[in-house]
Amino acid sequence: MDKITLLDKFDLIHDHWRPRVVGELNGQHVRISKVLGEFIWHRHDEADELFFVVRGSLTIRLRDREVVLSEGDLFIVPRGVEHQPVAEREAWLMLFEPAETLNTGEQRNEHTIERLERI
Repeated sequence: MDKITLLDKFDLIHDHWRPRVVGELNGQHVRISKVLGEFIWHRHDEADELFFVVRGSLTIRLRDREVVLSEGDLFIVPRGVEHQPVAEREAWLMLFEPAETLNTGEQRNEHTIERLERI
């Protein structure tokens, strides 16, 4: 067991929309990612997904509304709800979701990461 300093971990990330695993508990990954621009519309049929904004801001588009998150805000997207994360400027996120959850949900495309890097 070692202390995790998130800001140090974020310094290791130089790309966008490519989550890294920084911890695991009870079958859940603690993931971090730098994001910029629009991600794809997707859903996670078997799992809720928690977004926590460490730095910057993030808009989560839902089919019926948009949720705007600022630093320190979190939002849980319920399982099965289609969503699209969007960051107009670079944002730093921490995510909580089951370890087996794909970053693109039910979609498989060039954004899908089958094996997440641990940092």
